[in-house]
Parts: sequence; C-alpha cells; structure tokens
Amino acid sequence: MKNHNFLLFILLGVLTATCGDSQKDKNAYFSFNTSGFEKQYRPSDAITLEILNVQNKAIDSIIYYANEDRIGSGKAGQKLPFAFKGRKLGYQNLKALVYFEGDNVETTARVEVVSDITPKLLTYKVVNIFPHDTLSFTEGLEFYRDTLFESSGQYNKSKLIKYDYKTGKAFKSTDLDGKYFAEGLTIIGNKIFQLTWKENTGFIYNADTWKVEKTFNYDKNVEGWGMTNDGKSIYHSDGTEKIWTMNPTTQKMENYINVYTNTSKIKSINELEWINGKIYGNIWQKDAIAVINPVSGAVEAVLDLSGLRKQVKNSEAEVLNGIAYNAKTNTIFVTGKYWDKLFEIKVSE
Repeated sequence: MKNHNFLLFILLGVLTATCGDSQKDKNAYFSFNTSGFEKQYRPSDAITLEILNVQNKAIDSIIYYANEDRIGSGKAGQKLPFAFKGRKLGYQNLKALVYFEGDNVETTARVEVVSDITPKLLTYKVVNIFPHDTLSFTEGLEFYRDTLFESSGQYNKSKLIKYDYKTGKAFKSTDLDGKYFAEGLTIIGNKIFQLTWKENTGFIYNADTWKVEKTFNYDKNVEGWGMTNDGKSIYHSDGTEKIWTMNPTTQKMENYINVYTNTSKIKSINELEWINGKIYGNIWQKDAIAVINPVSGAVEAVLDLSGLRKQVKNSEAEVLNGIAYNAKTNTIFVTGKYWDKLFEIKVSE
C-alpha cells in the first residue's frame, strides 16, 4: 500500500508539471498599459498601445485588434500608435493576442470615443394642430403620396393605419396578429416595411393592396424600434445607441452607427425620420428629437419639444414618439403615444 501511495504521489506530480500554468495564470502574464488612457477621446485623437509583460515571458509577436478589426502587430517592447480617425463613435474594444514560448493568450481593454461636435439647440414654430387618435400607441409615422401612415403598438392591439391627418380619421387600417407588438415603419419602393418589438419579425406589405408579400426575421439579435429610409437603404433602431443600415431587398443589416454627443452616447433611440440628409430620432422617455449624422452617428442638433407635451390633454398620454416629414410644405408632423394632437411644426436654429 505504501508503494502504491508513493507511486500515486509521483504520478500526480508528473501530471501537475505537465499541465503547467492554468489559463487564469496565463491571463495574468500580460495586460494593456492603461496608465495613460483618458476617460474619453475625440475622433481626431490617437493613443499608444503597449503590452505589459509582468512575468518577463519571451514574447514572439503581438497582434492587435479594435472591435475585432486587426489594426497592427508588433514585437516585445514595441508600442503601436492607434488613431481613432475613421473609427465608429463609441467603445473601442481593444484586444491583444500575445504569442509566447509556444503558447498564446489574449488580453483586453476598452476606451470610448465621443463626438467632436457640440449639438446646436433648435427651435420650432407650431403651424397647425390636428386631431390624433388617443387609442394609437404611436411607434412609426411617415408620409407617402401625401398620406400619413402610422404603426400603432401594444400586444393584441397593434395596427397599420392610413390617415386623413387633417381630421384624424383612418382611411384604412389592418390588425396584426395578437402575438406581435408593432413598432416602426417606413415605405420604400412602394413597399411598406413594419417592425415588431421582441418577436424578431418584420413585415413587407404592398403599398397599394396592403397584402403582406413577405415576412422576414432580423439577421441580428436585436429588437425592432424605429425605421426610416433615404431612398436606397433602410435605417433601423434597436432601443440602444445603435442605428442599423438594412438592405431593403435582402433585409440584411449591413452596418451600424453609434449615436453620440460630445459627452455621451444617446441610448434608446426610437422612431426615426430621414429629413434633408439627416436622421431625426425620438429619444425614448424624452420629449426631444436628436438630429443625427447618418455616416458618423454624431448628434448635430437637438430639438426640445417638451412644450408640446404640455398641450396634450389626454390623461393617458405617454412619451413623444412619431416624426413625419412633409417635403411639399417643408414641415414636420410630430405626435406621441396616446396623444390627442398631431402637431405640424417648422424648425429653425
């Protein structure tokens, strides 16, 4: 028995030596030198990436990534300059893949890039006030052929509606299956696109017949919130700071921007509208609209509409949501969830 125990002791010792350091130990070998990192950066800034080697391991090479894009490589002791120009606003998730002594390990860090634009404050003038259906939980609003279309949400109550906006009466409406919570809509190529909230499902209707021509699933794990289009691409918000670019033919989400001011990201971007080359976006739980650069995601201006909320009489009224641009009059129509009014406004700096 003693000999068996002695052999077992020797065997365990050999196994321990063979296994070497655990992954947890390896992860502690290297780290980014973050001592010089600042809290936030601008697109014109740059930083220097350096890997600390606390165990003095023999490094063969290091490959650097930012948001999974390879940005460079180096050897032990080398520093890598990293410029933010051309990068998306938002968090830059840094990763270094370190090859050493026949092994490799990853180490990570993160920095945030905000906009270099201070948003302007816009003002508005009310041109007209029209009635709005107080039963409509407004999620999408858009003009098409001089007629106002609206997507109304809530489970078992979701609808697609076409309005006579001057009277508030519906020309036409269709109900969605009760399992769907309707969200944003947009119309492009004579097709009505309508999102749903958590059901990962969108609908494409023929704008003339209202027949559902296709049901599609989102190809990203996101929620459906707002929609708009620039005549070529669809823009889809998902309740975060992201706005996705969707191909209307394939419904594939091909890219995204992060919406940022010069101080922070703007979370919960909701209903969207394309106006003169910019994206106007409602901010959930805020009676305000952000004017967003569709290429960079920078917020270039803010429109405070809290004064309109005070004119809404329906006690059940919720947040401002719904932006529709009338190109013929160069005016914007805005409303909110369960609002009794639809406001036509002109906007200026």
